[in-house]
Amino acid sequence: MSAADSGDATKTALALNVRRAQAAAMLERMPGTIATNAGVSISALLVTCIDRGFTLHALWWFAAAIGTLALRLFAHDFIQRSDLPSRAPETLLKLMTFGALMSGLVWAALPYAIDNFHPLGLDGCVYILMCGMGTGAVLMGTGHSASSLAFALPVHVSVIVTFLLTGELSGMLLGLNVLALTIVLCKSSTKSESIVIGSVKAQLSATALAVSLSGANRDILLANERLEAMANSDPLTGLANRAAFNAALNHGITEATAEGGQLGLLILDLDRFKSVNDTFGHSVGDALLIEIAARLRASMGETGTIARLGGDEFAIIIGGDNVWQQAQASAQDILVRSRQPLVIDGHPVTIGTSIGISLFPSHAANAEDLFICADMALYRAKDGGRDQWRAFDPAFRAEADRRRQIEHDLAEALDGALEAWFQPQVQLATGTVVGFEALVRWRHPVLGPISPPEIVAAAQSANLADRLTATIAAAGCRLLNDLPGLGLPQATVAINVSPREFELYDVADVLNRVTRAHGIDPALFEIEITEEAILDALVSGPQLKQIERSGYKLAVDDFGAGHSSLAYLVGLKVDQLKLDRRFVTGIETSRQNQEIVGAMIGLGRALSMDVVAEGVETKDEAETLAALGCSIVQGYFLGRPMPVERLPHWIEEKRKKVGHRVA
Repeated sequence: MSAADSGDATKTALALNVRRAQAAAMLERMPGTIATNAGVSISALLVTCIDRGFTLHALWWFAAAIGTLALRLFAHDFIQRSDLPSRAPETLLKLMTFGALMSGLVWAALPYAIDNFHPLGLDGCVYILMCGMGTGAVLMGTGHSASSLAFALPVHVSVIVTFLLTGELSGMLLGLNVLALTIVLCKSSTKSESIVIGSVKAQLSATALAVSLSGANRDILLANERLEAMANSDPLTGLANRAAFNAALNHGITEATAEGGQLGLLILDLDRFKSVNDTFGHSVGDALLIEIAARLRASMGETGTIARLGGDEFAIIIGGDNVWQQAQASAQDILVRSRQPLVIDGHPVTIGTSIGISLFPSHAANAEDLFICADMALYRAKDGGRDQWRAFDPAFRAEADRRRQIEHDLAEALDGALEAWFQPQVQLATGTVVGFEALVRWRHPVLGPISPPEIVAAAQSANLADRLTATIAAAGCRLLNDLPGLGLPQATVAINVSPREFELYDVADVLNRVTRAHGIDPALFEIEITEEAILDALVSGPQLKQIERSGYKLAVDDFGAGHSSLAYLVGLKVDQLKLDRRFVTGIETSRQNQEIVGAMIGLGRALSMDVVAEGVETKDEAETLAALGCSIVQGYFLGRPMPVERLPHWIEEKRKKVGHRVA
């Protein structure tokens, strides 16, 4: 629609509304007007009959006046029950004007209905009634001049004409005065109508503006509600976002404080989510997050506030009674639901969830500390193997402080203080050293010795895992370059790579870069992984294949502690199985361990894999393993981990001990 068409439509609508207002006003006044007219008609009849008595003409006039008023009253009642005032106000105004004209004509006939009418005599009082009726009609009909003048003009014209027909000067003067009055009434009626119309238009415009403003205000409120929802909702999952979570947590703590109650906080992190994103793309990752959000809603029902804090991190706030029991039950239910396999865009996806739980006020006195406590518990859940929940323990704070200091100082330690020690692997039958395992060592200036698991965890948290691997690999390469000079040209060096490493960076790329820089044959470099890494084909599979293609040896550490699949072992072409030390400790007296180790050694032979027994600490253990057919062992009985500078002396002593040249 053009602007001109839109303007015309607006004008038409305004004119229609003005007509409706005029019709409504005239209809409202009509019963009073008719009643007044009837009363004055009775007065006129009585006045004309005071001296003459009731004449036939006068009675006919009165009947016509009352009849006309009755028709108008009937029409008024009919119109009130119809939709004519709203649907066709213009037609209604015309009908009302016609009715007023009929009454005006009846009143105009009054002088002619009186026998021997004397306008300049005693009958002059009739003119007073007629002019009064005409003037009153104009005053009462200010909303619509046409209907008021339709009544007044015939009456005034009748008075003017009858005065002029007297032929007397006084009659003519009176007629002219009535004419002047009529002209004034016409102008006044027209002007009054304009004022009324202007007022109606102003009122309609004000009403329209008010409606418009009301609509605009409603739209603004709706927009504000949408903006508020967007500001407090995660756009992907529809859960509460971090801002809404912070507000809900603070509010929950305030309520719990006032009521003397408790508040529970669960922090959740999806296990192996990054690998799903990297392998299948962000669209599958997004679909996974949406499904996880749906499972959280199903698990929690109407209880608690669920939020997505960002990435694959979620949080749940639980209030009310029995918070601790609810938190435990919810955590367990979420774990069960998260383990259920998913198929997203045709891709089978299985992930786990790690959960940390903290309670207010038992564990913390404010929102920030409560979150930190839950996060500490989450860290313990992930550090303990993932796919589990842990509740906060006050001891976690000291551990967290220790962990933060380790993470803070690790970068500097990688430049010198952190080093690799090496533990030999020996062939039992000949005493020949066939390899070394690189083990990370770090003596912190304040905390003292830092355990390897702590070092690895800190490196992963501080995004230094690739640097740590490169540092240990470089130390192993330097040893490999020295071994020919020590009489061990075929000895290997092994380094450990945790399953988490494969999620954080390209392990094969780091190893290739380091070994090429030192000119090392990959066949002498061994990568030790756990069974978990083998089973997690989604994360580790492609990188393990790349490690294999690069020519490195592959060993499975702590074999027997997990659930390795023979298909994976064969498919990856694993070179070495390292028996978990639990099967070695006390093996000389444990028939069960002897059978298990014997079976594993047979499996290794069947798959053409070397079997290495770790944790050999006594002569009896070594002799029992030799009797079972285990050819290579590693442990304190044969050699402790040692810094590289002590290796030449140890190798020389070993050579003297076995009584022949070490090959």
